[in-house]
Order: sequence, then structure tokens, then C-alpha cells
Amino acid sequence: MGELIFAIGMGAVGVSAVTGVLEAGRKPIDLFGVVLVALTSALGGGTMRDLLLERPVFWVADQSYLVAAIAAGVATFVLVRLVRLPANLFLAPDALGLALFTIIGTQTAMTYGAPWFVASFLGVVTGVFGGVLRDILCNEVPLVFSGELYATASWAGAMLFIGLVRAGVAGTSAALIAAAAIFLTRLAAIHWRLTLPSFSAKA
Repeated sequence: MGELIFAIGMGAVGVSAVTGVLEAGRKPIDLFGVVLVALTSALGGGTMRDLLLERPVFWVADQSYLVAAIAAGVATFVLVRLVRLPANLFLAPDALGLALFTIIGTQTAMTYGAPWFVASFLGVVTGVFGGVLRDILCNEVPLVFSGELYATASWAGAMLFIGLVRAGVAGTSAALIAAAAIFLTRLAAIHWRLTLPSFSAKA
């Protein structure tokens, strides 16, 4: 399970760095700014999770995560200067990053003895917080606060992962099933514009 978590973590960091570059690329930001947004997107959620769990911050304990985020960010920066990409391309990798980070965040919290409900919340924090910081830095309304299902998909997937593990499903299978559920739910929400009711005070 340890190797799987490492692989998922690396994948999540790389994918989230890519989304940071694609989002920042819509603004007049230079290479340093783009890399900063990529790092924030890739490392922000896991950093907040580790601080709340009072454990060593993952990319400080293992700098390979930091290197992977920088490499993915720079590579994407170069690619978008050579190839014209659709404006909304970042939505699909963002959904994948959300799925991967949610699962690794939930698993990490469970490993550190967090109660199941707290673990599910920390999975959501891991999944969405980097994206929140990314959108704020890019002067955009964070996806988690508006639009199609985002944090809801993350939380449902975290709860599904916990339920599968507690039911005796192997960790690898549970992680893959729950991650796929989050990813597909997010894509379905984008396609069919599935949203939660928004606040509207009665006049």
C-alpha cells in the first residue's frame, strides 16, 4: 500500500501542477509566477493536511514531490507555448487531481489515526485546498465555491473509500474505485451542470 500511496501522490502532484500552469496561462503571468501557481496548486492541499495532522509536511520530508511539481509545471509552460490548447482543458486534469489527492489525503489521515469522519474531511482538504489557492492567485472565484459539484464529489469519494476499506476491500482496489468515482462524478457534473443550491436570501 505504501508504494501505491507514493505513486498516487506523485501523480496528484504532477497533475495539479499542470492545472496550475493551465489556469495561470490565461493571465499575463511570467514563468516565475506560473511556477509559483503550479507549486501552490500541487502542494497546498497536502501541506494543509499535514499541518492539521501535525506530521512532517510531505514535500519537505521528501523533496521528490517538489521536484516533480516544478518539472511538471515547467514542462507544461513550454508545451503551451508550442501547441495551442483549448481554454477549458484544465478541467479534466483538475478533476483527476481532485480524485487522486482526495484518496491520498483520506488514506494518510486514516494511517495517522484520525477518526473516519475527520479522515474524510481531511481528504477533501487535500483535494480542494491547492485549487482554492491556485484560483485566488489567478484572481478567479475558486471552483469549490461555485459552479458544478466539486467538494461534494470529493467528500462522497472519500466516504466511499472509507466504506470500502471498512468493508474489507483491499486498499488498492478501494483507492482505484473511489478515485474513479470522484473523477467521473466531477466530469458528469461539468457535462450536465450539476450543482448544489446556491444561497439566495428571500426578499
